[in-house]
Amino acid sequence: MYLLPLFLFVAGAAAGPRQSSELRVDEIMARVAANQERSQELRAAFVYRQSLLVRFKRGNGRLAREELREFTVTPKPRGSEKTLVRFAGKYAHDGKLIDYSEPGFTYKDLDLDGELIDDFADDFADDRDSRDGIAMDLFPLTAGEQTKYSFTLKGREDYRGKEVYRIEFKPNKKKFFDGDGTPWAGEILVDCREFQPVRVTTRLARGIPFLVQSLLGTNLKGLGFVLSYDRFDDGLWFPVRYGAEFELKAVFVYRRKIAIALENSGFQRAQVTARVSFDEPPPR
Repeated sequence: MYLLPLFLFVAGAAAGPRQSSELRVDEIMARVAANQERSQELRAAFVYRQSLLVRFKRGNGRLAREELREFTVTPKPRGSEKTLVRFAGKYAHDGKLIDYSEPGFTYKDLDLDGELIDDFADDFADDRDSRDGIAMDLFPLTAGEQTKYSFTLKGREDYRGKEVYRIEFKPNKKKFFDGDGTPWAGEILVDCREFQPVRVTTRLARGIPFLVQSLLGTNLKGLGFVLSYDRFDDGLWFPVRYGAEFELKAVFVYRRKIAIALENSGFQRAQVTARVSFDEPPPR
């Protein structure tokens, strides 16, 4: 009668203490939030290049409008400053593609494509309070945003040579119904060693209400985002790719398939120069 308890005791001792890998999902996400704060500060030391492509296609798959923006991004005490260094746009008219060279260009009084494409470029990739222009309220990474979600740890796996936690998230119901929540759900891959996000995928947790679709003829189909990070230095992970593809239907007759693709590259440490001047001594 004593053999089984003795066997279990010996087996437990041989297995050793519980490993730190058995972290709870809230512990993992707390470390992610802390690292996000540190990463934001570290990113302030870098200048980099950012390219943004926004493309509208008609329901038949033909190009309606496209804009490419390229920026130099420099750090500021709060957020960052983007300088446009290249712009190339084109729109379809009478079966031809016509080039233009200025953001905000419209070629007729009611040019929905021209107005919307400019809005999308600003709304999704030009958050001036962010070091990278990406609005952090789209993703559950910071401590403040995480309060709006509930998380489930689905396990560990290999992702491009990195061991990652796979974590699913969805809106916190209480926050959502209090009006302080988020429409997003999705999945996060978190590096198991450094507790940094490697890839975040989001989707709409709830669709556009049926009443809105019926009365206004407005719907979004497939809206969601993918955000990927790379490691550049000790403790420094930077968002390098960000994109979305979705379909917009509005006021019954307007339909577009929209693609947004952002890429950050060419990272260099910012050069800080100081200039000191001295007053000439007074004459004797």
